[in-house]
Amino acid sequence: MPDDGVRVTPSELPTQPDGPRVQQVDALTAEAFAPAFEQLYARAFLQLHRRDGKRSAMSGASRAVLLHLAHTGPLTVGEAAKHLDRAQSVVSDIVTQLEQKGLLARESDPADRRRTLVWLTPDGRAALDRERSVLSADLVTAAADRLTPAERAVLLETLRRLVGADVPAPVPTLGGDPA
Repeated sequence: MPDDGVRVTPSELPTQPDGPRVQQVDALTAEAFAPAFEQLYARAFLQLHRRDGKRSAMSGASRAVLLHLAHTGPLTVGEAAKHLDRAQSVVSDIVTQLEQKGLLARESDPADRRRTLVWLTPDGRAALDRERSVLSADLVTAAADRLTPAERAVLLETLRRLVGADVPAPVPTLGGDPA
């Protein structure tokens, strides 16, 4: 592997989940960090990205319906059509196709049995996860095997701090169970 010129070594690695935080030995300014991170990020992406061709045969319209339901929760076909700014008949056809593929299910609205809601099935949640996946799980796993458990934990914690976000909670699926 070519030398990337970046040598930032932690002085301590946690030995347990509540262990000490990593402390940086080499002083690296934010200005020096930016180009080094960009170079390493690009290399990591190129090394770990999915290479399995087209992600799926899912149309953009189908993906939009699944994504919308993942964000909003169960809706009627009419509500989904209004939110997506599409004709109800078009959204109804998409929902029927997704239902036939096992990605959506219809259920009675518990608050009003006259209404039928559409919602993601566990297979629909999995299909969305595959659609969103940019990196190859197998390649990331192989790369992670080269790190100790403590190094993996430090890497994840550092990335969380870098992006300033927590890992999002799973979106519930049909029946309220997380995928």
